[in-house]
This record gives sequence, C-alpha cells and structure tokens, in this order.
Amino acid sequence: MLDFSVTFIIAIINITILFLILRKILFKPVTKFMADRAKSVLDSIDQADKDKAQAKTLLAEYEGKLKNADAEADEIIRAARKTANAEAERIIAAGKSAAETMQANARREIQAEREAALAQFKAEAALLVIAAASRLLGRELQTDDNRRYANMLMDELSLQYSSRAARKGNV
Repeated sequence: MLDFSVTFIIAIINITILFLILRKILFKPVTKFMADRAKSVLDSIDQADKDKAQAKTLLAEYEGKLKNADAEADEIIRAARKTANAEAERIIAAGKSAAETMQANARREIQAEREAALAQFKAEAALLVIAAASRLLGRELQTDDNRRYANMLMDELSLQYSSRAARKGNV
C-alpha cells in the first residue's frame, strides 16, 4: 500500500499554499488582463463595424453629391453655351446694325457729294452758257434774269438726264 509520509503531506500543503498564492497574485491579474483584452478586442471590432457602416453611408452620400455635381456642371455648361450663343447673336446683330448704319451714312455722303457736284456743274454750266450766248450775241450778259434763265435751262437738262438715268437704273 501506499505509505503516507510526512514529506508527502508537506508537499501537498506546499502545493496548496503555492496554488493559493499563485491564484491570488498571478491568476486573478492574468484573468482580468485577458478579460480586459477580450473586451477591448470586441469593442474595437464593434467600433470598426460602426466606422465601416458610417463609411458606407458617407460613400453613398458622396456618390450622390458627385452625381449632383455632374448634373450641375452639365447645367452650368449648358447655361454658359446659351449665354455665349446669345452674346454672339447680340454681337452679330450689333455688327450688322453698325454695318447698315455705315452703309446708310455712306449713301447719304455719296448723295450729298453728288448733289454738290451737280450744283457745281450747274453753276459752271450756267456760266459757260452765258459766256457762249454773250459771244454769239456779241455783247455781255450779266443780268440776274439771264442767270436765272441759264439755271432754268440747266435744271431742265438735269431733269432729263435724271429721268434717263432712272429708266436705266443708274440712280
């Protein structure tokens, strides 16, 4: 049989005391550390899941904003093109108006110069007619009546010339 000796009992008591001391000093802090560590890991996982869900929400929100930004950019481009086309049409219309005004002014100036040249021609022609008539008659015609008759003659000649030019389409 087994022989229980005093050393065996002392060994068991030593092991029991050592177990109690280790349990009090080592096992409780290690167990508490492990429980805290497990809790910390679980909290980190929960926080990561929350962050992931929040990131998905933000991603969806930013994608929506990006789509809206694309639509707004397209609208801005359309509006800019519309404005540019309207401005181009306005500039073209202003240019056409300015060109028409310049043409009208040029026509008026040409007509004024034509009338001035015609008046000068009439005056010179009247003097020539008076001079020619004076030579033919052998005396000098300087009275106002003679000038008036010469001017009337020139007016009649210019009317005939104008009517011929009008028929030809040169006026």
